[in-house]
Amino acid sequence: MTGPDKRQMRSAARLYAVQALFQMESSGQTVKAVCREFESHRFGATYEEGEFAEGDPDHFRAVVEKAVNWQARIDQMTDRALVAAWPIDRIDPVIRALFRAAGAELVDMATPPKVTINEYVDVAKAFFPDGKEPKFVNAVLDHMAREARPEAF
Repeated sequence: MTGPDKRQMRSAARLYAVQALFQMESSGQTVKAVCREFESHRFGATYEEGEFAEGDPDHFRAVVEKAVNWQARIDQMTDRALVAAWPIDRIDPVIRALFRAAGAELVDMATPPKVTINEYVDVAKAFFPDGKEPKFVNAVLDHMAREARPEAF
């Protein structure tokens, strides 16, 4: 049996990045502390509840660090993509973390915008399998991608 491929590992890293950003916001942990915890206790770990996927640690770290470094710009882009009545601080904290992770890839990584959108819509589906959130995430990320990387459209 072969291990996960690079694409699967990046997908897992994105899911972990959203979880890490959420955890940082709710607990006040630093980037270094949360990255160390995830890389040593989540990536590929097996617990009673099940097995965690193996994530790409470089991609995970890059997304988390860039989301923090570019947070003000990403939050402004997100605010512009949302209706005026719903500023980012009123959005569900998991979705806010998701927008920040996706925003990091849109603003400061080489990932094609369409790949970023598809990957983070899949992350939204993992967190909200029966809700309307994935469609909402798709619409907001499309708007953010067109602002951050208009040449890709």
